[in-house]
Amino acid sequence: MSIRGKDKEFRTPKITYIDFKHIEMDRVLTLLFPRLKYDGYTSRFSRARKLEVEDFLTEFMEHDEWFDGFDKHKEIIKKWLETDLLDLVNRGRANQAVAAPRPLHGNTYKFRNVKHTRDYGAAEHLYWMLYYARRGRCEAARSSLKKFFFTGYDFHTDKYDAGLNVDVETQAILRLDLQVTQDTKSNDEPERYQPLCVGQADIMADDILRLLAYESYVPRSVLVDYLKTLMAFHLALYHLKLLQMLPRLVKQRSENDLCTTKECPINPSLDNVLECCPYRLALVVDMGNINNPHIAELARKSTERFYRQIPAFVQSNFIVKKLDEMAENMRLQGKLALPSSGHFSAGDLIGLLKSEHDSNREAYFTARLSKLIEEAGTSGEEIDPEIRDVTSMNLNAFEKFIEILMAYRGKYHRQYITECLDSLLLKNKENGLLAQPRTKGSPRRFVLGSKLLEVLLQVAVLTQDGGRFVTREVRIEELLAFLRNRYGLYIDRLPEGAHANSSILDRRALRLNLEAFKRRLREIGFYEDLSDAYVTQKVSPRYAIERNDGTDKNGRHA
Repeated sequence: MSIRGKDKEFRTPKITYIDFKHIEMDRVLTLLFPRLKYDGYTSRFSRARKLEVEDFLTEFMEHDEWFDGFDKHKEIIKKWLETDLLDLVNRGRANQAVAAPRPLHGNTYKFRNVKHTRDYGAAEHLYWMLYYARRGRCEAARSSLKKFFFTGYDFHTDKYDAGLNVDVETQAILRLDLQVTQDTKSNDEPERYQPLCVGQADIMADDILRLLAYESYVPRSVLVDYLKTLMAFHLALYHLKLLQMLPRLVKQRSENDLCTTKECPINPSLDNVLECCPYRLALVVDMGNINNPHIAELARKSTERFYRQIPAFVQSNFIVKKLDEMAENMRLQGKLALPSSGHFSAGDLIGLLKSEHDSNREAYFTARLSKLIEEAGTSGEEIDPEIRDVTSMNLNAFEKFIEILMAYRGKYHRQYITECLDSLLLKNKENGLLAQPRTKGSPRRFVLGSKLLEVLLQVAVLTQDGGRFVTREVRIEELLAFLRNRYGLYIDRLPEGAHANSSILDRRALRLNLEAFKRRLREIGFYEDLSDAYVTQKVSPRYAIERNDGTDKNGRHA
């Protein structure tokens, strides 16, 4: 037997917009651009044929006035297009194809090949996380991203400043865009759902605003890579939090009172950002010292704790999905009023698990269960053993329905959620938070890549001063607390619950991990040893942003 029809559906935008698959961040940014441009709407898009590398090459060859000498070096320009300007799928293979130009400018989405630029809902999820961020960060982050990515573009005339001083790759994309005129906003009304963890949206919006403070100091292509890394990082943290958050909400049969827009205690402006969060993350992170196998084991256990929660998340997601279908059925029958928001939130749906809804739930899912069993096989055949085992259990109709879905679809969704998390954590990449040996069945562990560390350091050395961000020196101890209290990354200590039971071996491993952390800081150019005194060991900004009086936050002239 196989599950068919709507019983097969799993994606639940009220929990996450993402359809769990392998996600590439270049394509996420490409599809985020039209949502930024049209305030949450997508674009109408049609093209008679897909674009190939040769189409872009021909465009440059036929317009030699754009860049002096391009027409004399066709093969070199082709290699440049393939390596620096275009995002390719199946790179270097016979079936190599263009997904889109690299997301260096907002209008690159006009040149995408739809088949190869699927982001599985990640751009939609990012946009609505930013949209629901609080304390003024929602509009500030979206407008700042829009201004940065659509540099030189006039939204009223749909034209560019041709003399814009940007890098050659962005200039090339702008030249291409002058040839494209068809582009309109889609009429399809977007789904608007507040993220289940609005506090995580606040932190992401604040981090984006901090990174964009470097716009005048960092090369554009570098800053775009920073933003891609940061967005992947926050998508990963959000969904790691969902793994532990959703099953607990379902178990308690109601939304946590703290997890509302008004009550959520997370405030990125405070030092202890996650202090009062009931679902705060705690990730033990290995800094990559091969002579410290015990920290690798601690990081492995920390990673395994999250990945083992995937089956419980799958079941909880199915529960919310099916309760959503029941709620809509009850609304149509006049048995349940629609909330003032115009839709049933995840909290509203989880509330349907309470005892006062038992009779409605039993009646609805008794009918659904009968239909599911009827579709299990053709006449003359015995009932499927999986269903027979479930129906023989002492469970109510709703519980049996969910158990059957888990029996037939649980393993499938666990595999794809694992693949999705691996891609968002940028597994085995320098800008990632996860490592796994290539050997089949090897364990995963949280590892802080150098490029991700660099991005988080650029965020950490910024502080507000007179309504704008300026850079400052940060003590090592302060930096570790920042990573721990803002993102849940534990480098020099174990999470609170495990810290009390730490052994001598644990403490030695953490001390060696701290030394590896300092070495990594030196390697990427943020740290120099000026003294053995712990309190004087500081991280210095790579790009100094001054106060209005020409000094940095420490009062020193740059």
